[in-house]
Amino acid sequence: MRADRPTADELLEAVEEFLREKVMPAVSGHLNFHSRVAANVIAAVRREVARSPEIEQAQHARLAGLLGHDGDPRALNRELCEQIRNGGRDLDDAALLEHLRLVALENLGVDNPRYSAYAKLNGE
Repeated sequence: MRADRPTADELLEAVEEFLREKVMPAVSGHLNFHSRVAANVIAAVRREVARSPEIEQAQHARLAGLLGHDGDPRALNRELCEQIRNGGRDLDDAALLEHLRLVALENLGVDNPRYSAYAKLNGE
């Protein structure tokens, strides 16, 4: 990427700010609601782009540890889901429960980090 161009995050930030600061105050009703939804989607995409590498790496490491072998992260996740579905995984397993708790927190941190329960669960 050229150094003189805005980054993808900077472009998304500009659109989000435009929606929140210019469009939403100037409109009402359905258009205001849809502008708010669009701004929230852009904010979630920005968080996902920023946090995905870290989250994917952590989830991959936990999945490999739970399953006892490495592989494609999606395949590992499918394998774990299949084990849970078929009763091949003890649902009281502390490592499994911790992985599922962390996945939920990671997803919530991207989807809606202002959710009050997220702050409590995340130690904030």
